[in-house]
Amino acid sequence: MLWILCLALCSLLTPARADPGALVRLGMDVLNREVQNAMNESRILEKMAAEAGQKRPGMKPIKGITDLKVKDVLLPVITMNFMPGVGVFQCVSTGMTITGKSFMGGNMEIIVVLNITATNRLLQDEETGLPMFKSEGCEVILVSVKTNLPSNMLPKVVNKFLDSTLHKVLPGLMCPAIDAVLVYVNKKWASLNAPMPVGQMGTVQYVLTSVPTTTASYIQVDFSPVVQQPKGNTIQLADAGGAAFPEDYAEGSSQLLLSAAFLTAELALLQKFFDVKVKDTMIGELPPQTTVTLAGFIPKVAEAYPKSKPLVTKIRINKSPKVTMKTGKSLLHLHGTLEMFAARRRGKPPVSLFVLETHFNLKIQYSVHEDQLQMTTSLDRLLSMSRRSSSIGPFKEKKLTGFITDFLQEAYIPVINDVLQVGFPLPDLLDMNYNLAELDITENALVLDLKLN
Repeated sequence: MLWILCLALCSLLTPARADPGALVRLGMDVLNREVQNAMNESRILEKMAAEAGQKRPGMKPIKGITDLKVKDVLLPVITMNFMPGVGVFQCVSTGMTITGKSFMGGNMEIIVVLNITATNRLLQDEETGLPMFKSEGCEVILVSVKTNLPSNMLPKVVNKFLDSTLHKVLPGLMCPAIDAVLVYVNKKWASLNAPMPVGQMGTVQYVLTSVPTTTASYIQVDFSPVVQQPKGNTIQLADAGGAAFPEDYAEGSSQLLLSAAFLTAELALLQKFFDVKVKDTMIGELPPQTTVTLAGFIPKVAEAYPKSKPLVTKIRINKSPKVTMKTGKSLLHLHGTLEMFAARRRGKPPVSLFVLETHFNLKIQYSVHEDQLQMTTSLDRLLSMSRRSSSIGPFKEKKLTGFITDFLQEAYIPVINDVLQVGFPLPDLLDMNYNLAELDITENALVLDLKLN
């Protein structure tokens, strides 16, 4: 058939695009599940069979058979193949019994086994921007026919009657089932490009970049995600380098790729919540946060404050957070200032001791909860620290490295992790259960290897 030739000639895979954003590869595992679920849950073949004997507008009676009924519809067996550049070729194998009164006056029973074939073209709806399947070229192919018509009838007469009857009945009866199933599947895309909240911080919207691409092994859907702040300002995705699917996934499987640039844009929604002010004197395993402790690293503090004063620490992130990814490791880069104050008596503002320019990395661990991507962090390392200003005179910043590193780990990281609990929405894609996904950090991207129940 033509579709086999098409598969043979067009078997070269279309490479994944390197644009920033998100990509989905839908393997045959997901499509088989969705079409089978649509068949089972809609019970469309049984409904078509029930309507077979009903008079419908524009339907002509069939000569030689009256009181037409269809019963005993077999559970369909569905097979599908990708058609590169087109969509999916679908074959539904089933069987049924057609009954009625024959032209000879007696009860007639025809047991039919058949294949329904169609090309499901993958398009993009112009109004909604959503993917959609549309069936073309539906055919009904008879595999076997058995009848209770008398055996002494001339074979040519029987064959002519069956051929005329079945070719009139079956296409109109069975082909609408393909369309009905696709309507069911298309509804599963309905919420794909709807804006989804990131707590109260903004929204994420998965907008299709172009018409989905079909290869010999999968359907690829490219997204240009729109990340918006509450007031409607859009956060632009930076070009952070190419993000592509690794080629070692099982054929027929499905994956979701989230680029580092996209995750960076999502984290920008949370930037203002990364600014903290710590007043606690006792924090975890840290020594008391007082001027006496600080004087152990900067002796001039003791000269300025002979008596112990509580410390107040402010961290302000003044550049957009940035996510970077190398195979097996993902980092969150934070640039900002760390300012320490000496607290005074009630009613008096604290006195600034110094302001440090800082750059530090947090290691990101990813997980999935329901339809949300979750992140937790731990301190990777303090990369740089330089003095911007000081009220206690010059000092060597390097002496503070251990003190500041411990402070970030014990006092700052827990605040960041609390903020990150908001989670980031994943695409509302064909009722996908993301909890089963296996996560891989690759070059410039996080890949979710999607698993079925």
